[in-house]
Amino acid sequence: LYANDHIDFIEEDYAPINTHVIAARITAENPDEGFKPTAGSIERVKFQSKSDVWGYFCVGPNGGIHEYADSQFGHIFAKGPTREAARKAR
Repeated sequence: LYANDHIDFIEEDYAPINTHVIAARITAENPDEGFKPTAGSIERVKFQSKSDVWGYFCVGPNGGIHEYADSQFGHIFAKGPTREAARKAR
């Protein structure tokens, strides 16, 4: 599409939806302090991506989470042919 192309969301024929994706944010927050971002370190992240479930994590050297960073340090995604299948993907 070009900048001036018009997209007709009402009349346009779309390909059928055959894949749904769910994302989860992985955060370091302290629930005792109103879920404020929490610095510290992570001992271990044990996660192995598969074709329907994958993720990424941003952890510093020696497992550190920076005290001035956003509390989010990772994402996990899951996909399936339906929303429910994506939710139950393993």
